Amino acid sequence: MIFPSPAHAPTFDDPLAMLSACHERIAAQCVTLEKLRVHLATQGCDAAAQQAATRILRYFNTAGQHHHSDEEDDLFPLLQATGDATAQRLVGYLLARHQELNAAWDALRAALNKIVAGESALLDATLTAAFIAAYQAHIALENTQLLPLAQQLLSTAQIEQLGRNMSARRGVIFS
Repeated sequence: MIFPSPAHAPTFDDPLAMLSACHERIAAQCVTLEKLRVHLATQGCDAAAQQAATRILRYFNTAGQHHHSDEEDDLFPLLQATGDATAQRLVGYLLARHQELNAAWDALRAALNKIVAGESALLDATLTAAFIAAYQAHIALENTQLLPLAQQLLSTAQIEQLGRNMSARRGVIFS
């Protein structure tokens, strides 16, 4: 199952579903980021803004980084090792997008750190919109092409190893 229902919280036994669920959480953080941008413009850098900025930073600095590592260090090499031409092209494209997303995140992180510190800061509307749009497109591509391709090309043993690696990255015992 690649697209989990709200009633089914995926585990490391189903790492592709976990990656999909992470995409949902990234999308939710992007919604919060846009709400924060609007809030700052109308309410300023108040306690609610500081709390939202803290949550966004925490997510993208930890879970978001783990997610990229799950793909770059584990999933992408597995797909490349299949020799499938579509997988090769897709992985190359997604790696380049990860670099762009990381650069955009670095720019946003600086502004969010100022908000957390209680400084009067605004989130640049263009930068915020570009970050959100890039993640939306990236998530759509991974959900519609990458994850189904992985399901098709990878063996049960490879998928299990992916789950083991993902759990180890987070310090969770694989069961």
